[in-house]
Amino acid sequence: MRTYIVGGAVRDELLGRPSADRDYVVVGATPEAMRAAGFRPVGKDFPVFLHPQTHEEYALARTERKSGHGYHGFTFHASPDVTLEQDLARRDLTINAMARGEDGGLVDPFGGRRDLEAKILRHVGPAFAEDPVRILRLARFAARFDDFTVAPETLVLMRGIVDCGEVDHLVAERVWQELAKGLSEAKPSRMFEVLRDCGALARLLPEVEALFGVPQRADYHPEIDAGVHTMMVIDQSARHGFALPVRFAALTHDLGKATTPADILPRHLGHEQRSATLVEALCARLRVPNDCRDLALIMARHHGAVHRAAELRPATVVELFEKTDALRRPERFRQLLDACLCDFTGRLGWENRPYASPQRLLTALAAVDAVPAGEIAAACSERGSIPERIRAARIEAVRLALQDARD
Repeated sequence: MRTYIVGGAVRDELLGRPSADRDYVVVGATPEAMRAAGFRPVGKDFPVFLHPQTHEEYALARTERKSGHGYHGFTFHASPDVTLEQDLARRDLTINAMARGEDGGLVDPFGGRRDLEAKILRHVGPAFAEDPVRILRLARFAARFDDFTVAPETLVLMRGIVDCGEVDHLVAERVWQELAKGLSEAKPSRMFEVLRDCGALARLLPEVEALFGVPQRADYHPEIDAGVHTMMVIDQSARHGFALPVRFAALTHDLGKATTPADILPRHLGHEQRSATLVEALCARLRVPNDCRDLALIMARHHGAVHRAAELRPATVVELFEKTDALRRPERFRQLLDACLCDFTGRLGWENRPYASPQRLLTALAAVDAVPAGEIAAACSERGSIPERIRAARIEAVRLALQDARD
């Protein structure tokens, strides 16, 4: 019975990076022996156990065989005669197929250390093609290690997985899980670059794929291409370290530009509502969590108004607060402003331009929040006029606050 640290912990140690998780593989053991040693079984598909003291996961060495479509289409075999090399052979990338023994020795049968030094993402073997989620995982690693390149033979294999339709069998929850992780990496645009290169983006996120090649006005978007702009926006969200809902809103805010009628290009009149319609469909298909979906919808509908904050009348500012539920959800409204900052600076040559809209709108929101709605309601003799009176007071508060800000 021999225990090895495997996968990401070994990779990150060799890279000098901190690693949050430590995964262990146990060779030469049975489930009965693990339980006798005090380990608690938790695995459903294959034998995984929690250490009695540290509660870290220990998995029995195993092999796997393709038995159906998609992520769940595998049969696993775990027994004392499965070797460490057989276990490592089923892993996705060479840089994730290394192990370190209890004596500290490195086990690297597939050249993972060499590929780390060369900064290459390379599949371990032909079994890579059996699991379509590995395309997403590799693309996610490209976003984390953004100076790594994909091995040419691996890209060919990925294109074959796409062409045979295997990615169409991925379950929505797993696509979202990998997408969310990729958006949370240091350079999320690299994930989408890899997915485009192998053809998977058009199958998994056709709404995003459709943005590439769509022209925009050069005076507002020197980068011209709507897809390039979207990639710059999500990289800005990573640059600022914003939360996942902001990053997802950055990704989806302009989806409607792909459906702009050709005769009005490069203008995109009315793209906000078209974007919201596409966001709703995408979120339903991938079962996107509510916090990400809700912010993405608000961003799609209202980012234009936020950008024009300096031109808005006080009544229109109050209307914006009403439509975004800013008084009841001020933190989400701040996330909207964060996403708009990414949209503004995610343009060629605009990366460090000052952006005044957030502070202007936060000043106005504070003024609206300070309006004593309860006192106004109590002073009204006609109950039906209460909303109108409160709204008028809020508009006046915005007018005065913005006037003071200008002065």
